[in-house]
Amino acid sequence: MTGDISRRDVLATGLVAAAGAGSPAPAEGAEPKLPAGAVETRFDLEAGGLEGWTTVAGEWAVEARPGAPSGARALVQRATRNPFNVIVAPPGPFTDVDVTVRVQPIAGREDASGGIVVRFADGRYYVIRANALEDNFRLYSYDGARRQLASARVTVPAFKQWHTVRVVAVGDHIQAWLDDALLLDHRDARFKAGRVGLWTKADSITAFDDLVIRGVPGGGTS
Repeated sequence: MTGDISRRDVLATGLVAAAGAGSPAPAEGAEPKLPAGAVETRFDLEAGGLEGWTTVAGEWAVEARPGAPSGARALVQRATRNPFNVIVAPPGPFTDVDVTVRVQPIAGREDASGGIVVRFADGRYYVIRANALEDNFRLYSYDGARRQLASARVTVPAFKQWHTVRVVAVGDHIQAWLDDALLLDHRDARFKAGRVGLWTKADSITAFDDLVIRGVPGGGTS
C-alpha cells in the first residue's frame, strides 16, 4: 500500500533532545540497514478491514476516503476524548523495523496529529508523529507517560493533504522522515522489540493509508 507524493518544502533546523540540547540536522545517507531476515507486510484496505488488528484506544475504522493513495478507502481514527489513540497491526513482534505510512490530518482544534508506533509491548512504545497544528516533527517514548526524545522544526503539514511518515529503528538507532526528508536521528535503548501501530492524540481526526512494515521477527517484550 505504498504511494508517491510531491516532496514538500520541509525545513529541518535541528534536533532537540529530551534535555533540551540542540544538534545539527542529520545528513542524508546515514540510514541504518535492517539485518537479514526482515519480512515485509503491506496492508490493502481496498480488499480487507481490520481483522487481526488490536485497538488499544480510539475509534478506528476503514472508511470510504475519496482520493486515498491506494484507492477509495483509508483507516480513520475519530475518537476525540482520549489522551492518545493507538491501534496495533497484526504482524510481529519485531526487533528492527522500517515502517512507512501515509497520513492525512482531517480535523482537530486541540491537536491534529498522526504517527507511527514501533516496539509496542505491554503498553510501552516509541511514537514518531507529525502535527498539522505545530511546526515540529517529534519522537517520543511512552511508558505510562510520554517523554520527548527528539524534535525537528518543519513546515506545518497541511490539513486534508496526504503526507508520508517513515521510521527506521535498528538496535538503539532511530531515524524518521517526513515527506522524504530525514529529520530525526536519535539513539535510545529502552525498548528492544514489539509490534507496529498507528497513533493520534486528543481530538485529532486522522486518516492513514499505505502502511508498509518491514521487520525482523523476534522478541516478545521490550
